[in-house]
Amino acid sequence: MGRRLLKINDSAWLYAESHRTPMQVAMLATFSVPEDRPEFVGELYARWRDVHQFQPPFNYLLRATPVPSWQELGDDEIDLDYHLRHSALPRPGSQRELGVLVSRLHSAKMDRRYPLWECHLIEGLEGGQWSMYMKVHHSQIDGVGGVRLLKRILSADPEAREMLPPWAVGTRGPDQSGLPDRPKVPEQRAAERHDGPSLLRLAGEGVEVASSLGRTYAESLVGTNESARAVPFRAPKTLFNGRIHTPRRFATQHYPIDRLRKAANATGGSLNDVFLTVCGGALRRYLDELDALPPEPLIANVPVSVRAEEGDGVGNAITFLYSTLGTDIADPVERMRAIKASTRLGKQRLPHVGGLAMDAYTAVLMAPFLSQAILGIGGRGRPASNVVISNVPGPAETRYLDGSRLEEIYPVSLLFNGQALNITAVSYDGQFNIGFTGCRDSIPSLQRIAVYAGEELDALEAAIERRSARSARRGRSTGGRLDDPVEPVAAKDAPVSATRTSG
Repeated sequence: MGRRLLKINDSAWLYAESHRTPMQVAMLATFSVPEDRPEFVGELYARWRDVHQFQPPFNYLLRATPVPSWQELGDDEIDLDYHLRHSALPRPGSQRELGVLVSRLHSAKMDRRYPLWECHLIEGLEGGQWSMYMKVHHSQIDGVGGVRLLKRILSADPEAREMLPPWAVGTRGPDQSGLPDRPKVPEQRAAERHDGPSLLRLAGEGVEVASSLGRTYAESLVGTNESARAVPFRAPKTLFNGRIHTPRRFATQHYPIDRLRKAANATGGSLNDVFLTVCGGALRRYLDELDALPPEPLIANVPVSVRAEEGDGVGNAITFLYSTLGTDIADPVERMRAIKASTRLGKQRLPHVGGLAMDAYTAVLMAPFLSQAILGIGGRGRPASNVVISNVPGPAETRYLDGSRLEEIYPVSLLFNGQALNITAVSYDGQFNIGFTGCRDSIPSLQRIAVYAGEELDALEAAIERRSARSARRGRSTGGRLDDPVEPVAAKDAPVSATRTSG
């Protein structure tokens, strides 16, 4: 089998890895056990053990010399019993027991003598449910790529049976979604016919990348006159930004996605602006209770997907922007206004360039941060940002695995020295599901942040309603946005779910 060289950005995740900072991303998917198949999980495990066809990236073995590369293994060279695990939760099988197990599984660095993935089937969850926890090294896949893979693994057809496991689907195997392929738009077809970028285009992209990076790092050194602009390495030091240790904690929260959309429409922002506002409020309250809230606003590192709509490659296709979280602002509507202005400036700073130029931009943008991680000195100086917050669109429709309905899915992410908290959300079937991954030793009571995130959405909705009511009393209406007075917003349509946490 041949070898496939790693991109520089993908190699960085390997070099930054240590026993304290395993560089893996994971998903926790919870399904209902079909009523007519009570032994579903054991039967699924037995059937999947017999599937010895492996598609990329599940057949890639890391070769570190002479340069980092993936060696594609043959099907008979992979020990499936090592990668596929079957577990059962102790009684009562609550979300606490599941969280404890996931926290422990996610703390362990994967053995590089094997392809860098694990799949755990977990039964014994109360309420007639079971879970699948699957982790893959971040050098092979990012959040958007992982959700895209998930869509191919699961089916929209509840009657589909004998479905293949993740490693037999991968990025090149058969699509099991049961949905029609998305037709390529004319611009995509034209791009495929294009022989490649011209020298003039490459030169123009190089100038744009250099200009963006130059302005960003000049502001990192001397600051900026734009109060709304968030700049790397200008974030205040918080308890989230010290040295971390191996054990992890994991907590979850979810809401109906329509609640976030209503808040976004009422304030003239995006769903992601609402998400950042809720996170900012939760972190403000958490740090304030610990008497550790800095006067300057916290800054979030926000991954942005630059992956093409089509394509089946592995590796990362993301870049990053920086945004304030408005933790210096008590009023949630005013906090959201500050976040809207900050994310707008962050998006404007991103260069409008193609794949290779964007890879170069991301590599240079993140080089100081990743260099700290690789050299093991992260968490000692001023942080590049305080927290990573990511939002990945997931399947909009209900999905199934061999007739077992997917109920919830949560992302489990990675941490660095200097970044002890990651908040990542995935939407699915009308729900907005948030996973909070934290360093157990650095963040006391991680579950409180998840609980406060639920309460902060309540607070934002209440603030919108109060302002709407005041505007209505004054007899002014501007089409339902809080950039000016607004029409009344409907009351929240569902309670926030109970928060799930590790022990």
